[in-house]
Amino acid sequence: MTERFLKNRRGVLEPRERAVLEQAIAEVRSVSARTTLTRIGDRLSHSTLLLEGFLCRIVDDRKGLRQLVAVHVPGEFVDLHGYPLKTLDHDVASLTAATIAIVPHGAIDRITEEMPALTRKLWYATLLDAAIHRAWLFRLGRLDAIGRVAHFLSETNARLAAVGLSDGRRFALGISQAELAEICGLTSVHVNRVMRQLREDGLCVFRYAQVDILDSAGLAERGEFDPEYLYLQGPQQAARRRVG
Repeated sequence: MTERFLKNRRGVLEPRERAVLEQAIAEVRSVSARTTLTRIGDRLSHSTLLLEGFLCRIVDDRKGLRQLVAVHVPGEFVDLHGYPLKTLDHDVASLTAATIAIVPHGAIDRITEEMPALTRKLWYATLLDAAIHRAWLFRLGRLDAIGRVAHFLSETNARLAAVGLSDGRRFALGISQAELAEICGLTSVHVNRVMRQLREDGLCVFRYAQVDILDSAGLAERGEFDPEYLYLQGPQQAARRRVG
């Protein structure tokens, strides 16, 4: 169940560490698309490892309009930072149908007491999450509409490729155009224009919940995407391309 956690990252788990993490899982749940799993302020007694599907973190404004502040792919802990904090300052919800593993905080207590190397790798996962969040801020703060979408699709492709869910050119992304707009801080109408432009420029096509990347280097350049902050290793690292 945990084979995707830190897969092709620089903090890969040893077999014994992976076995301990799997033993820490108390329950595996299936959730429907667009289901709220945790609300802001909820008292937490467990952390959630995403096994299949896509989850997101959400902050609502005073009018009830939501802003997605993170998207999680399989193999990632969604709320490991909730272990020391015990509450979150955002909601967690499913974007698609998903399968999640529940890891009680009591089990994480035992890991921190008995396995310092595995504890550091859990900490590493939260630092990786923070690096992705910083890139999210850069994307929304510095890029134009086309750049935001290009960066998000390039990043998602790299993250999914690391866990074997993209071949580097094609991946499933079961979200709506409205949700892509929320991810990129745009309107649905604007995203529609952006996707048409990316298609006409020969960079990528997004239709029927599938992304086909026609020119990965061109898409990365348009989105100023450099995957160094993802801390990949192996083929993913070798294939990375810096944008100057």
